[in-house]
Formats: sequence, structure tokens, C-alpha cells
Amino acid sequence: MRTADRLVVQTVRRGGPWLGVLAVTSVIGAFAELALPLVLGRTVDSLVAAGPEGGSWLGACAAIVILTVLCDTLGVWASGSSSAQASAWLRNRIARHVLGVGQAMTRRFSEGDLATRMGVNAEEAGRAPESIVTGATLIIPTAGSIVALTLIDFWLTLTLVAGLVLIALVLRAFLQVSTSIAGDYQEAQSDIAARLVDALAGARTIAVAGTADQERARVLTALPRLRLHAMEMWRANARAGVQAGIVVPLLEVAVLAVGGLRLAAGDLTVGELYSAARYVVLGAGLGAALGYVNRLARARAAAGRITELIDERPRAYGGQPLPAGPGTLELRGVTADGLADVDLVVPGGYAVAVVGRSGTGKSLLAALAGRLVDPLSGTVSLDGVPLPRLSPEALRHAVGYAFERPALIGGTIAGAIGLGLDRPDPETVRAAARAACADTFVRRLPLGYDTPLDEAPMSGGERQRIGLARAFAHGERLLILDDATSSLDTVTERQVGRALAGELHGRTRLIVAHRVATAAAADRVIWLDGGRVRAYDSHHALWRDPYYRAVFQAGAP
Repeated sequence: MRTADRLVVQTVRRGGPWLGVLAVTSVIGAFAELALPLVLGRTVDSLVAAGPEGGSWLGACAAIVILTVLCDTLGVWASGSSSAQASAWLRNRIARHVLGVGQAMTRRFSEGDLATRMGVNAEEAGRAPESIVTGATLIIPTAGSIVALTLIDFWLTLTLVAGLVLIALVLRAFLQVSTSIAGDYQEAQSDIAARLVDALAGARTIAVAGTADQERARVLTALPRLRLHAMEMWRANARAGVQAGIVVPLLEVAVLAVGGLRLAAGDLTVGELYSAARYVVLGAGLGAALGYVNRLARARAAAGRITELIDERPRAYGGQPLPAGPGTLELRGVTADGLADVDLVVPGGYAVAVVGRSGTGKSLLAALAGRLVDPLSGTVSLDGVPLPRLSPEALRHAVGYAFERPALIGGTIAGAIGLGLDRPDPETVRAAARAACADTFVRRLPLGYDTPLDEAPMSGGERQRIGLARAFAHGERLLILDDATSSLDTVTERQVGRALAGELHGRTRLIVAHRVATAAAADRVIWLDGGRVRAYDSHHALWRDPYYRAVFQAGAP
């Protein structure tokens, strides 16, 4: 938990100015509570003695009560504001890191798990500043009570300190147990969220299959485990509460008993005994820290889950520019999780298809080619420059990606196509859309290219065409199409193929293909089998191999 504790400390530092307000109001309120027993004691003694200063002491009591109420009110506001600011900082940090790591992050953590860590866990960890500051201020009344009782009578102090040691041991054990239970509870929450995201993604399939009841049971598989951990947390709270509930009253009785003996012996006044009774209540108030300790435990557990994300190393980039070149792609000794010993060169300007059965590493090879993931060993280079040496800007301007299910991001259709370009030129956007056969249907939209994405319902094929247009607008040297035409009709696919062979022929094209016609139209074919390159040749040369033909399960081209 050391790494998690460091993140908690960093979160405290990000609480913003409202955290300072919370600290000030908490400290002032604590000192006000600490002063109240003394003032009340003096007030009692003055009233008993019928002294003239009784009214002044009574006014001082009223002023302290008003100050305490104001501090509590302002503290509640500051607490919420500081927690919100700390949570926002955590979410921004997680988002930057997850997007910086990229595909390697989503391979390790599911979408639902990531959403839980960025949402619920970030909020719980963001409450750490408030818990620490508010809980720490409880030490002030406790320490002050020890000092005040020492000034009143040393025997009272010894009695209080003995009880406080027991309370501190209870809190320490509760923090350790609660942190572990909270971590298990949050993990179960994440499991449910991950299953729910998967179910929502397949909602149409579930509806068609009529398996809503079974799917609901699958999503809620972790519910008994969630309940178990919730009950464990409740029992831990109850156990610690009972322990503190036993210690605190016994402590108060013990101090009052000692004080009564000292009063009978004439060593204390009535006012001093009253003050001592009030100070015991304040000093034993450390037992009321269970709530803060519980929130801190949840924050530490949440910080531990967030740390697992942050510990995932982001990709490092260089600052080397990309020299002039045709877009030659070279992989030397590349090994990744699913690919082994890949050695090949894709000449600049060539169209190369990547074929193979499911699970042979086609999409992984495409991801390596554009550095969506890094190999475990080996080097991937573009025009002689290893990809890690390039800056993010140089890499993304040189490489354009199109996927089977593109995520369209941006305010408008034009924004989605030009996403990532410094200053997208309207003609560049339209030219890319024409090459992707998207221009015609985009112009039919109410506002054309300025139509907001959420007001432009599109079919799967139309979304793929927008994704292709985005890749065409970006990939100045290398276009990587990962099954990016699977939803297109035959006529549209041929038109896109003509664009790839025509106006885009100067760019290197790496195409993950499932159709025999796509492989036949390519200059060369990379045939993957069992995570290795089985052959690298023209489609017509490979077609003589019956095992190659079996990949497509189709007739001759």
C-alpha cells in the first residue's frame, strides 16, 4: 500500500484552496471546542460564587458556540469543494495516462473496470483530503484535553491517556481491516460494471436470443460477493464501534471517579471538576474518528486500484522528425503477445494484405505497424526510423488507421474526419470523404459536413466510410486498414478499392483482409499462421497452396 499512500498524499496536495479553508475552519473549530469547557467551568464558578464577572463568562460561552457553528457550516462547504477538486484531478490524470498507454491498457483492463476506477474509485480517493484534514483536527481537542487536565490534576491526565491508548489501538486495527475489505468490495463492484458494459454492447443479440434473464444473472454474478464484503465492512464497523463504545464510557466514568475523589479531598473545585468532565468528553472524542477512518480506508483501497492503472508504463516518444521517404515499413525480429519472430519489409507505395485465420495475430500486426502497441522485442521502423524515436505528431501525421467499428469523435461530421489535424482544410476533408465514398451521403444530411454527429444517424457501413475518410485524411505515408471495409456492400468496397489503387496509390497500404478479392488486388500478401509469418508473396503465387486457399474458404479468384 505504500504506492497507494503516496497517491493519497498527492491527492491531498491537489485539494485546492478549499482544502486550506477546511483546515483553518477545522482548527479554529477544534480550539473553540477546546476552550468551551474552560469557559463553562469559569462560568459555573462565577455563578456559584455570584460574582460580577458571571455575565461576561456567559457571553463568552455564547460567542464560542456561534463560532463553532460557523466553522462547521463553512467546513461542510469546503469539504465538498476540496473533494470535488481532488477527484477531478485524479480523473484527469487517469484519463491522460490511460489514453497515453493506449491499446495495451485496454488489453489488461476491461472497459467496465476502467470506468469504475475512473468514476467511483476516483471519487472515493478524492475524499482522502477531507478525511485526513478533518480527522487530524480531532487530535487538537485530544491533545488540548491532556494539557488542560494536566493543569487541573495530573492523576486525571494519567487516567485519560491510558484510555486513549486503547482507542488508538482500536482505530489502527480498524484501518487495516477496513482497507482490505474496501478493496475487495470495490473489486466486486468493478466485476459487475465490466459484465454490464459487455451486456449493453450485446443488447441486440441478447434481445434476439431471448436470454435477458440469463444475462441478468451473469451480470449480477458478483452480487453475493459484493454483499459478503459489505457485511464484512458492516461487522468491522460494528465491532470497532462496540469496542470504542465500551472504552469511551468506561474512560469517562474512570476520570470522573478519580475527579470525584480529588474533589472530596479538596484538591478540585466544582468548576474544575465540571471542566474536567467536559475535557474527558473532548479527549475521548478520538473514538468518534471511526467515520473518518472508514472513509480513509476506502480512499486508500481506491487509490490502490488507481495506482494499478498509473503503474502501467506509458509509451515513450522521441523528437526525431521523419525524413523524406516513400513510406517503407520494416519489422525486424518483432515478437509480441501473439506474434513471434516477424521479419518483413513492406516497400513504400505497396498495397499489402494481411490474411490468416482468426486468432493468428492480424490485428496485432496492424497495431504494431502504427505503434498502437509496442513489441516485446524487435524493431518496427518507418522509412528507416524506429517508431519510438518519432514524436506523436510526426507518427500520427504519417500513419492513418481505419477500424472495423470506428469510434467517431468530434462535434460534426467534418470534425470527426479531420480529428487530430492541426487545421483541417475543408477541401482535404471532402477529398478524403470522396475517396471513402462518403461524400454523397454526407451531402444529403441536413447540414452536410457541419451536421452534428448525434444528429446524423448512420448505418454500420456509413460509419466505416467516415472512419476510412478519417484515415485517408491523416495517413500521409502509411494507411492501415484493420478489416475496415467489412460492412461495405460489394459495389462500395470496389469503389474504395479503386481509390486505394488510384489517388492513394502513393501511400503504403497495410490491409487486414478476410475477402479473397481484397487479397487478390494487393501487391503482396502476408500470410499469418499460428502467430508467425508463414509466407510473404503475391496472392497468385500463394493461391497454389491449398492451405492458403482454405483460409478464405472460397473458390478461385
